[in-house]
Amino acid sequence: MATRLNTGVQARSVGVSIGDKELLRDVTMEAKPGTVTGLIGPNGAGKSTLLAALSGDLSYTGEVDLCGLSPDSATALDMAQVRSVMLQDVGVSFAFLVRDVVSMGRRPWSRTESADNDDAIIDAAMAATEVGHLAHRDVMTLSGGERARVAFARVIAQQTPIVMLDEPTAALDIGHQEQAMGLVRAMAARGAAVIVVLHDLNAAATYCDHIVCLADGTVAASGTVEEVYTSETLSRVYGWDIDVVHLPDACPADQPRIHVAPRRGQIAADDFHGIGTHTF
Repeated sequence: MATRLNTGVQARSVGVSIGDKELLRDVTMEAKPGTVTGLIGPNGAGKSTLLAALSGDLSYTGEVDLCGLSPDSATALDMAQVRSVMLQDVGVSFAFLVRDVVSMGRRPWSRTESADNDDAIIDAAMAATEVGHLAHRDVMTLSGGERARVAFARVIAQQTPIVMLDEPTAALDIGHQEQAMGLVRAMAARGAAVIVVLHDLNAAATYCDHIVCLADGTVAASGTVEEVYTSETLSRVYGWDIDVVHLPDACPADQPRIHVAPRRGQIAADDFHGIGTHTF
């Protein structure tokens, strides 16, 4: 494949239906090269569905453009050279060694000049995610967090201009969460257009340049963190009172400027009606 100009991701009026169930409707968004776009929203809002449509793994209506390619007509090889994807479920059904799983990220580049550097790229990806010491382990023997880091290493090794990550930090401890999001920023700094689904609103505020907030299968708000993160918007979308605190400008440059906190005490013991009178 000839080198493509990285124009990022553009989605216009995207919809997804399965049977008579409408999962997404009229979603318009973009992810620019060199930036991190966060997809946030409550459970069932359509975040994973949108990512699957953008990646070409799910049929959609509307228009999607990935560096000039349309997922519904591009070849599998062209798509694999343009976008890499990390799904929520990083389970592996076969007893592959960890290094073999990471090396799968290099398959789109076989028979290209880039393949000459495969070993170095795989080693670097495994080092970045701290799974090098697991190289010869059966991936099925790993913990959920270790498997997530292996899956992330595969994405890094694929070296695509567009990166799509579905809750990459969900199974990780706090240190590896920060490490993973730091790597997300590093990929963007090298020019990648990164789209990441996150439930941690504070992580999204810290690491994302642009936020797309979904609710009920459509875009509820879109813009910078400052534009989307208002108490009114987040409370309405999540159905829970949420406070948004703007921190002083004197904060260090690498620290978040916004902190999100759900208000506690919104459910009292008396709200547990209908589950009997048992006390624990």
